[in-house]
Amino acid sequence: MNGAAEGADRESRGGALWIDVYLAKSLAEKLYLFQYPVRPASMTYDDIPHLSAKIKPKQQKVELEMAIDTLNPNYCRSKGEQIALNVDGACADETSTYSSKLMDKQTFVSSQTTSNTSRYAAALYRQGELHLTPLHGILQLRPSFSYLDKADAKHREREAANEAGDSSQDEAEEDVKQITVRFSRPESEQARQRRVQSYEFLQKKHAEEPWVHLHYYGLRDSRSEHERQYLLCQGCSGVENTELVKSPSEYLMMLMPPSQEEEKDKPVAPSNILSMAQLRTLPLADQIKILMKNVKVMPFANLMSLLGPSIDSVAVLRGIQKVAMLVQGNWVVKSDILYPKDSSSPHSGVPAEVLCRGRDFVMWKFTQSRWVVRKEVATVTKLSAEDVKDFLEHMAVVKINKGWEFILPYDGEFIKKHPDVVQRQHMLWTGIQAKLEKVYNLVKETMPKKPDGQSGPAGLVSGDQRVQVAKSKAQQNHALLERELQRRKEQIRASSVLPGVRIKEEPMSEEGEEEEEREVGEDEEPMDTSPSRGLHNRLANGLPAGRAAGGDSFNGHPPPGCANTPVARELRAFVEATFQRQFVLTLSELKRLFNLHLASLPPGHMLFSGISDRMLQDTVLAAGCKQILVPVIVSHNNMFLLLKHRQVLLEIFSKNYRVRRNMIQSRLTQECGEDLSKQEVDKVLKDCCVSYGGMWYLKGTVQS
Repeated sequence: MNGAAEGADRESRGGALWIDVYLAKSLAEKLYLFQYPVRPASMTYDDIPHLSAKIKPKQQKVELEMAIDTLNPNYCRSKGEQIALNVDGACADETSTYSSKLMDKQTFVSSQTTSNTSRYAAALYRQGELHLTPLHGILQLRPSFSYLDKADAKHREREAANEAGDSSQDEAEEDVKQITVRFSRPESEQARQRRVQSYEFLQKKHAEEPWVHLHYYGLRDSRSEHERQYLLCQGCSGVENTELVKSPSEYLMMLMPPSQEEEKDKPVAPSNILSMAQLRTLPLADQIKILMKNVKVMPFANLMSLLGPSIDSVAVLRGIQKVAMLVQGNWVVKSDILYPKDSSSPHSGVPAEVLCRGRDFVMWKFTQSRWVVRKEVATVTKLSAEDVKDFLEHMAVVKINKGWEFILPYDGEFIKKHPDVVQRQHMLWTGIQAKLEKVYNLVKETMPKKPDGQSGPAGLVSGDQRVQVAKSKAQQNHALLERELQRRKEQIRASSVLPGVRIKEEPMSEEGEEEEEREVGEDEEPMDTSPSRGLHNRLANGLPAGRAAGGDSFNGHPPPGCANTPVARELRAFVEATFQRQFVLTLSELKRLFNLHLASLPPGHMLFSGISDRMLQDTVLAAGCKQILVPVIVSHNNMFLLLKHRQVLLEIFSKNYRVRRNMIQSRLTQECGEDLSKQEVDKVLKDCCVSYGGMWYLKGTVQS
């Protein structure tokens, strides 16, 4: 509204007061409104000395440094000295925050109140005229506590220096660190857009803008009075203020612009941010996909509450099965939704196909149990620890000394209410399990299937129930096992018993039969690896000693004539292959490796017939290995070391379980008749020995 009306016109309109309004634009791009929300209006900062000021114009970020009245009776001088000491330390230099060794200033940092200031202006009323100047920004200034971060950094530096000073530097040999070299792939356009919209990229761009240092002038300074005159319109004629001369229709258009212009001028939000109002304008399938992609794991009831009460649950069930999988009654987003085809791991650069396969393995493990161990997942999938941690953080929480537990409780209500969906998901998981077993060479786990195809919450089956299940399973298979035992005994008699020799069969005691049934009923009984019971244990790999290797045993030895059986040849091949890789082994470590080898074999393999500890030890000795007084076995089939070098080590460690390096080197030089280089001696020691505290031991004779 323009106030260029005449005096007669004013009198004709009664006693109303008309004020001329002018638009001043001299400071339109430089005028900011400062607000101090933590300070009452009666306590201004006008009389407080301003030490420095700086601004980032593009971000509209301002920092002010104001002095603190250290002579005020309310100021605690001891606290101020303590804060200065924590921040700057005992030595003061140019980089010190508080040069006076006293907290005598504080910093104020601004934050934007609103991004749209087009509706705000500063008004100045003078001599019956109202002058308006548009605001360029509205900023709220609050005290900054960055000096506390600096104090924490100083404290950590002092602790690190103390730890470095106390650490011992007399290690026997310097550790070799592995360096991983990674090559970045060409960045796609889609990946570049995601990177540009990321929080880290925006923070980096903000940090790159330089500060512009300013000079502060007080409220009653002459320069401030001069700048304040620019709040008045410089040309007060109606010709230069055409912005305020509008027709009623144009003025109404300015107050209520059309919706199309609103959509056009609406700022573009980041791709990962979407309001619920915008979400509900999308199709149902897109709503479900966006929600699952952001939440990762969600019960069906929560999904229905987010979509709204008017949405049909049947349509939601159809849509959720396209983007998520059922795990313990809850829905987990599919891996290919999180990792599209052309993407890769931000940690290791692994392609999306490998990431999807590894995440599917984690999801499948959670369908079997409430708990998952990260090391086991990393061992099977061969992925980096960062990638595996990302998988688990999507759907689980870590518990100390237990592993990762599924993040949501078991949803039995959904399982009972939708059995058809559960059955369909079970079929999908069966196919995924078959694919994972083929890719990762997994051994099929023999576990009871639930009718709903989902594993219930862990810990609901008591120990008595498990014992009853094992007993019933043993009773069902008792007849079959007895027939198989008789058949194997007849085969052994026909092939290996000498003429004229009869084997007396003594019936087992009642207690032994019950013990046998318990052992047969157990699933995956591990081989006993304790060295004290290795040769006198009645069981071999979970079977009675009488059934080990498919025949009778003679005090733990294999039957005569069975050295050339397929089982013996297979065991001999395993032993030779093992000692080609590791040259010194204890018997317990060898049995552990044998158990791992059994786990990698397909079901029904001949080695599952039962291998006793004595049979394994005899096979090792028959393969050309030597057993010495300390509990280790040294291989003589190593193709990298000369026989005379190994023989010298065998003689040395037969007399003493630990020796010094110079003794080993002198004996090697004496026996071989030549001066061995340091590299040759290091090769021998690295293959067969290990160093602790300056002494050398055979591998396996000391605990790590």
